[in-house]
Amino acid sequence: MPSYRFFEEYNEKVTDKLIDSYSNIITELGEDVNREGIVKTPERASKAMQFLTSGYCQDPAEILRSAMFAENYHDMVIIKDIELYSLCEHHLLPFFGKAHIAYIPSGNIVGLSKIPRIVDVFARRLQVQERLTHDILECINTVLKPEGVAVVIEASHMCMMMRGVQKQNSVTTTSGFRGQFEKIETRNEFLKLISSNLS
Repeated sequence: MPSYRFFEEYNEKVTDKLIDSYSNIITELGEDVNREGIVKTPERASKAMQFLTSGYCQDPAEILRSAMFAENYHDMVIIKDIELYSLCEHHLLPFFGKAHIAYIPSGNIVGLSKIPRIVDVFARRLQVQERLTHDILECINTVLKPEGVAVVIEASHMCMMMRGVQKQNSVTTTSGFRGQFEKIETRNEFLKLISSNLS
């Protein structure tokens, strides 16, 4: 018997309702929902959507609190190039990119894996990039109470690439700064570090 097993669990009532909804959508679009390649698509889509919006069921503040440690460290901590995938709330199409996050501790540090975890929690909700940036920033600022927090997100939006203006190479950048990062010299140090390749 394996010592570790990963599995996903879905709410059966929600899954069944979504299966019916996706079946209706596929039928209304003119496709045969009973065709071999489509017959299981409503179930797969139902489970995929539940996974992609699973952030509603998680508490990002609690994730941070679960790994806070007292530490006398007062310099910048940066986690950059955090991959993120989210769904635009306007068209339910993906946007994806990278988050760069820094904070300056004020008595407490947090386990490094928790920062990407809260990015995932907020990204796995129906979002706009501007609010996603703000949600991450305010969560870290409220829970850790650091001397400063900085968040920059760079993302490509399928709603701009696949439909509408159909611009394939556009990237949207959003940012937020609190505390020490509102000072231009600290902000510039952060921006320089996330732009450089230290390896």
